[in-house]
Amino acid sequence: MATRSETGTNEAARIADQLRRAFDGSAWHGPSLLELLADIDAATAAGEPLPNVHSIWELVLHIAVWDAAAIARIDGTKTQPTGDLNFPKVRLATPAAWRKAIANTKRTHDALVRKVAALPDSRLRTRCPGKRYDLYHLLHGVVQHELYHAGQIAILKKAAAAR
Repeated sequence: MATRSETGTNEAARIADQLRRAFDGSAWHGPSLLELLADIDAATAAGEPLPNVHSIWELVLHIAVWDAAAIARIDGTKTQPTGDLNFPKVRLATPAAWRKAIANTKRTHDALVRKVAALPDSRLRTRCPGKRYDLYHLLHGVVQHELYHAGQIAILKKAAAAR
């Protein structure tokens, strides 16, 4: 794995940039997570326009869980959120609680991006605690995870609008 490109950017910084783009914007594929969430109100976020599918709000909380899990794993902590820790329930579906959920998810994501950007490339091949894969694999997986759930949110948004 090359550690520096011609522009001087290391691999960890490139991964951090991909994390940021998937979440904040300027993603190659289309709207980022925050762009998709920009016009979603609390009622839509908590709604269930499709049967047996997590709500937009639950997906946002789930993304924050896994960004926090990635931070913990980078820090050397073994973690595997399951059950309600993996997909937290929406406790109070108010506009203020929705804004807080987005703000908390953004804060957690920003902390992950900062942590990844500061990693030396030599750490990318460090094995994740309790896993068979390394930080490089984990961090690319987090990018994929966020884009996967952004796609689900896009579909849920369309389903809600069709109701």
